[in-house]
Amino acid sequence: MIQQRTIRQTVSAVGIGLHSGRKVKLVMRPAAPDTGIVFRRVDLTPTVELPARAEAVNDTRMATTLNEGKVVVATIEHLMSALSGLGIDNLIVDVDAPEIPIMDGSGATFVYLLRSVGLLEQPKPKRFVRVKKTVEVRDGDKWARLDPHEGFILDFLIAFGHPAIDQTVQHAVVDLGEVTYEQAVSRARTFGFVSDVELLRSMGLAKGGTLENAIVMDEFRVLNVGGLRSDDEFVKHKILDAMGDLYVLGKPLLARYSAYKSGHALNNKLLRALLADPDSYEVATVQLEDHPFKEDKRNEVA
Repeated sequence: MIQQRTIRQTVSAVGIGLHSGRKVKLVMRPAAPDTGIVFRRVDLTPTVELPARAEAVNDTRMATTLNEGKVVVATIEHLMSALSGLGIDNLIVDVDAPEIPIMDGSGATFVYLLRSVGLLEQPKPKRFVRVKKTVEVRDGDKWARLDPHEGFILDFLIAFGHPAIDQTVQHAVVDLGEVTYEQAVSRARTFGFVSDVELLRSMGLAKGGTLENAIVMDEFRVLNVGGLRSDDEFVKHKILDAMGDLYVLGKPLLARYSAYKSGHALNNKLLRALLADPDSYEVATVQLEDHPFKEDKRNEVA
C-alpha cells in the first residue's frame, strides 16, 4: 500500500509576500498521519488554523487564498504545488503574515527546503481522490476538465496574445507517471506585465513583485536578465499553479486534468463541481505495485 508522507524535521525560511510586499517567516513542521496540510497564522492570538480545503478558498484574485472567517493565508499555490509534486500529505505550515513568501516565483525553493530535511513515510495508507467520470467547468472561452485516469496527467494550453509569450511553447502535457515534478514543473516562475502593475497595486496586489521573483514583460519582451529558464516556462507555470490549486482538495488526484486559459478561480470551481457530484469520484488507496507516479527517491525513508 502507498503510504502517507510528511517531512523528517522542521524547516524554516524568510521571504517577501508577492502581493503584500511584507516580510514573512515560513516554518514547516512534520504532522501526524491524516492531519492534511494545515496553515497557521502564528502572528495572531490565539493562533488561527486554516486547513487546506477547496471550500475554504474564497479569493482567487491573482492567487489562491484560504480564509477562516476574516483570517486569510494568501498565495498558497506554489507551496501547495511543491507539496503535491513531492507527495507530502501531512504538514503544519506556520506563517507570521497573511501570505506565503513568493521566494523565486516558482516551486523550486520550496522543493529545496523540503528536500533539505528529508521526506518521511508514515504508517497509514495514502488516500487518493479517483475521478470516475468527466467533470468540466467553463467561463466564456476558458475551461477546465477532469477525466478518469489511473495516475496524474496535466494538459494545458495558454493563449495570452502577447509577443513574448506567443513565440514560446503554448501547449504542454506533463504525465507524472513518466517525469518527476522536479524535472518537469518546479522551476517555472510566475509572470506578469508592467502595464498591469499600477492597477494591481491600486488593488493591494503585486506590492512585492520584482525581477527576482517573477518574469516581467513590457509590451514586447521579457525584461529579466537571462530571459526564460525554458521555452515552455509560461505554460509550465500554469501547470505548476494548477497542481497547487487542485491540491487544496486535501488529497492527491487520480485523474487527467485538461485546461484552456484556466486560472485559480476556474480551478477551484472545478474542484467544487467535482465535490458536488458524489458519483464523479471515490476516495481510494493504491497498492505499491500499482504506484501511479514517477518519483525521485532522494531523502526518503523506506
